[in-house]
Amino acid sequence: MPDGAIMMTIIMRSSASYQDGLFLQPVFLLLMNKLKEYPYVTAEEAVRVVESNSRVFVHGSAATPLRLVNALLNRAGEINGVELMAISTYGQIDWNRPEVLKSFYLNSLFVSENVRGWANSDYGQYLPVFLSEIPQLFDRKVLPIDVAILHVSPPDAHGYCTLGTSADIAISAVRNAKKIIAQVNPRMPRVLGEGIVHVSRFDAMTWEDADLPELNYALKGNETTRMIGEQVASIIEDGSTLQMGIGAIPDAVLQSLGGHKNLGVHTEMFSDGIIPLIENGVINNSLKRVLPGKTVSTFVLGTRKIYDYVDNNLSINCLSASFVNDTYVICRNPKVVAINSAIEIDITGQVCADSIGTYQYSGIGGQMDFMRGAALSEGGKPIIAIPSNTAKGLSRIVPNLKEGAGVVTTRGHIHYVATEYGIVNLYGMNMEQRARLLIGIAHPDHREALEIAYHARFGKSLR
Repeated sequence: MPDGAIMMTIIMRSSASYQDGLFLQPVFLLLMNKLKEYPYVTAEEAVRVVESNSRVFVHGSAATPLRLVNALLNRAGEINGVELMAISTYGQIDWNRPEVLKSFYLNSLFVSENVRGWANSDYGQYLPVFLSEIPQLFDRKVLPIDVAILHVSPPDAHGYCTLGTSADIAISAVRNAKKIIAQVNPRMPRVLGEGIVHVSRFDAMTWEDADLPELNYALKGNETTRMIGEQVASIIEDGSTLQMGIGAIPDAVLQSLGGHKNLGVHTEMFSDGIIPLIENGVINNSLKRVLPGKTVSTFVLGTRKIYDYVDNNLSINCLSASFVNDTYVICRNPKVVAINSAIEIDITGQVCADSIGTYQYSGIGGQMDFMRGAALSEGGKPIIAIPSNTAKGLSRIVPNLKEGAGVVTTRGHIHYVATEYGIVNLYGMNMEQRARLLIGIAHPDHREALEIAYHARFGKSLR
């Protein structure tokens, strides 16, 4: 049970909208009585629900249940043959120990920095799949789930928690898991939408008052990302429906949209960058055909500012990835603009966004869901936006993808490509035309080498 000081914190958060102090005492007494009904246990006790040879789903992104995950890993040797499944995870996961690697196997649906070494080791793997289709893997028992480990907001007066910042594939995991362990956190926002779970579904609950992982994409921006943001914003029309991928470039695009009107949001994820646009009326979701008036996403990741903003916000809906990322649903909205990034692009338009050669860096995620959805939308624009160079000065536009690299967006799906040197549309262009256009927006330091590759491939000079 939380102690009195933590209880008061919960009450003050729950009562923040009440201006009259007379409301505080009844709310306090109500929550005190409700919380007494719930048998909270320690994290160590909670993870005893997991048995050897189980498949365990781990809630992801800002909702990564770190306390429970690390408590589970500390059972290494006591249990064995446990498979962990997750999409993106954040925070310190203490996996790199011999005893953990002997007892646990990571089968990752999207590779994050904190487990990248694990997924690329002999004790882990990456499972390539569109984000929109992961719920089907659970629903159809292709990957049956024995235990789901969640990170949720506190139960309301009726015993309902929310999945907080990450509804995405967790909704399906909850629906299908044989057992559920919940890390209940008063700092997890109560996010409205589909991610509602009653405490009666939990086989064990632990209380953990802890900060959520935070990412500030604005701090990662620079002059290059600013220029790319302006390039992309220049082709976004008023009334467009936006999907933003993860990173500094989508944030830079949002910073360049202050003069636009009647934008909507139907996206896999969003961060702090949308707040000023909503507050200034640039984003009002008025012209969307799917859930007009609502900012729609599957998960939220950013700083405390965005977590507080989505808390009990009726204009925000976090829904299942099986709906939000469904290509048919996406394309029903007008002028869908999908903004995604890549590791490298070859001169014919093949996009590698998930690996560096054979090294698994991230995952397919929802890139293709939204690239295709935008292409099918009336007036839609699928965009790959990248710096022309890597941090080490290597060209991201290359003659050929690295050996073993994965193609996430194919030649047949690519439309717009933007760098700080311009933006081009490859749709309707043949291979040679594509090469010419892409070389034109490559970094000047690498254009000569690309021209040589062009000559070798097409048998003619670029000039």
